[in-house]
Amino acid sequence: MSTLSYSAIISERTMNGREPSNVPGVKAKFRVSNLAFWYGTKQALWDMSLTIPECSVVALIGPSGCGKSTFLRSLNRMNDLIEGTHHTGDIILDGVDIYSRTVNLVDLRRRVGMVFQKSNPFPKSVFENVVYGPRVAGINNRARLTEICERCLRRAALWDEVKDRLDDSALNLSGGQAQRLCIARALATDPEVLLLDEPASALDPASTARIEDLIFELKRDYTIVIVTHNMQQAARVSDVTAFFFQGRLIEAGPTDFLYTRPQVKQTEDYITGRFG
Repeated sequence: MSTLSYSAIISERTMNGREPSNVPGVKAKFRVSNLAFWYGTKQALWDMSLTIPECSVVALIGPSGCGKSTFLRSLNRMNDLIEGTHHTGDIILDGVDIYSRTVNLVDLRRRVGMVFQKSNPFPKSVFENVVYGPRVAGINNRARLTEICERCLRRAALWDEVKDRLDDSALNLSGGQAQRLCIARALATDPEVLLLDEPASALDPASTARIEDLIFELKRDYTIVIVTHNMQQAARVSDVTAFFFQGRLIEAGPTDFLYTRPQVKQTEDYITGRFG
């Protein structure tokens, strides 16, 4: 695929009223500076610096094993759950270092929700999946939980498909429905940021299109960081794209510029399929 073909994708996106946001000057939600990360003695990230604008979609692209998911999980300290990991550098969320001793991890992960590559509904009803987070937070009023459930399922474009089977097991949902349910479950804790780790990689084209439509709708209220191996998907949904390779950030910038006028030859070689 050539950069000319990506121009066509971005032009079509603009014609559909979904042009990438003008991110320069937008308030930064995250500022990552000189981040390096290790699993034990194995270094996975080298000296990464990236600004993530508020209410935008940032796509992380690059071949498998290049550090995209490690970087993503660093943004809400999910990597802390892995024994022996450590880092250097700073990750600043709304002006506060997320590794500060004053940061409450539970609150951080409420503010920065995550949806994994493989949909993972709990073996509970659709309703109980969505309200799991609010219940843990101490909300037990049935009317309040019902309102949260409907609101989040509507935000996840799933309400019309499941409103008559809220008491059915979530394990009976299709793959695309299950992934949108996981997004609804993440929204139920009122996050400010959504981290999406290849949310459509196992879905059919129709379900993938629904997820992409949903991402566009959600960015009005949320900051979204998505890992994807699908170059066309990144061009369709993101405002900023960051290209990772072998644990390093090679190039980052507005999606329309990076895809059509990359500044680094390695970036051009990757997005046009010469390697990866």
